[in-house]
Amino acid sequence: MIHFIREYLLAIQFFTRIPITGRLADWVGYSPDQLRASAAHFPGVGVVVGTVAAVVFTLLQTLLPDTPFTPLVAAVFSTIATVLLTGGFHEDGLADVADGLGGSYDRERALDIMKDSRVGAFGATALMLALLCKMALLALLGSAQAIPEAWSESTFTFTDWYMGAALWTGHIVSRGLPLVMIRLLPHVGDTARSKSKPLADQISSAGLLIAFVWCFSALALASLVLDAMNLIVACSFAVLALLAMLRLFRRRLQGFTGDCLGTTQQVCEIAFYLGLAVSL
Repeated sequence: MIHFIREYLLAIQFFTRIPITGRLADWVGYSPDQLRASAAHFPGVGVVVGTVAAVVFTLLQTLLPDTPFTPLVAAVFSTIATVLLTGGFHEDGLADVADGLGGSYDRERALDIMKDSRVGAFGATALMLALLCKMALLALLGSAQAIPEAWSESTFTFTDWYMGAALWTGHIVSRGLPLVMIRLLPHVGDTARSKSKPLADQISSAGLLIAFVWCFSALALASLVLDAMNLIVACSFAVLALLAMLRLFRRRLQGFTGDCLGTTQQVCEIAFYLGLAVSL
């Protein structure tokens, strides 16, 4: 259990801007092996990020005037909250991958472009479209009027609970699926300079099992609010997105980098919301 907590806190430290300093940081410790083991808790980071997203969205839905634009405003500020919490870690990966793959068909040149911290036209466009897709889908889900009679007397409406569960689950599932990529593809690029190398070079079967336990536990809790068929469709869309990313990176890069993992997380999250919207 102590190892579990340390690895989880290390994952929080690596994937978010939540400060873990002082005596707590000394207790958690750090080593490449620890960082590698912490990858199993990537979905657990989604618990924190998804909770923040759900709380922000629900509060704004409750506090703002009831207009057709309220879900859109809630979606925008919920997205801002998650970007601030993670430092735009995954969005940065998405922009880098778009610049690399869009900027050159040559594998080595694409990898070189992905290392450049500057954002080009392909990266800016991909990032803008991804954020627009995410906020539009959340606004659509938030404006859905499928409110069962049993929820009509509740302090929080069915839509509040539905959106909270959707955001929470989406952030968790979308952080579990990229770990399959670590298992199936080799890490490529400049490994000596790669910040993700100790984390991304491999994941054990036990680590993958822990990640799936995070995901399935979240889905089980979400099923108390979300219809099982809705969850199945949403997860199916997210898995299809993962398969598309695996095929793309295998074909273009013969492997993956840390930026590819961030890209996959973003694409799978959007696909999850899209599947949820389609299932309604």
